[in-house]
Amino acid sequence: MTDPVEWAFRHHKTEIYRYLRRRTGTPERAEELTQEVFADAAQAFSRLTLDRSHVLALLYAIAKRRVVDESRRWARRGESVPLELVAEPAASPVPRSDTARAVKEAVLSLRPEQREVLVMKLLEGRSFAEIASRLGTTEGARKMRLRRALEHVRHELVEVGIEP
Repeated sequence: MTDPVEWAFRHHKTEIYRYLRRRTGTPERAEELTQEVFADAAQAFSRLTLDRSHVLALLYAIAKRRVVDESRRWARRGESVPLELVAEPAASPVPRSDTARAVKEAVLSLRPEQREVLVMKLLEGRSFAEIASRLGTTEGARKMRLRRALEHVRHELVEVGIEP
């Protein structure tokens, strides 16, 4: 069996480098940080047993931490932090088809009353007043139900390695 760090490097180096390149603005710094990410991953792999499907999510988490560390270094030097270091990444660490499937499964795992509010608010674009009127409850109750539905979906996604 292949060494997990070697496998991760061969399969995900380009994705991690591109993520860091977008965030750092320079190819040299992105390359340095990519090496640091895989060094950190080697330590993490020695402590963890990971399914290969979760490796990329771990690598992105480490890369994100490295970007945060980089922005702190800029701030400590009293320099303006480049926008690239604070902007959200453009790409999801999980392939879109996997993300879509995971979101669908998470939404389908909601209780029917939570799913109903989530669909009415997020997909149909209804106001809380309209949802409350239609379902015969208060706006506050609908807001709470949506908040709990979103928390559930977020938790389900994190469980499968998809983080916001």
